[in-house]
Amino acid sequence: MSKRTFGVVTIVFWTVFGVLVALDTVHSQTNPVELPLIAYGSGQAASGGHCSGR
Repeated sequence: MSKRTFGVVTIVFWTVFGVLVALDTVHSQTNPVELPLIAYGSGQAASGGHCSGR
């Protein structure tokens, strides 16, 4: 593959990627259904294991 072909393929890939991200952003809901990653779990601190300090 020549450098020119590689450059064209790269530009096309990132253009399509950007368009898909933009379409997803435009059509997404304002309030996401899934919880943020920081909220997963029970909310209680770990009480066992080698790093719990107990």
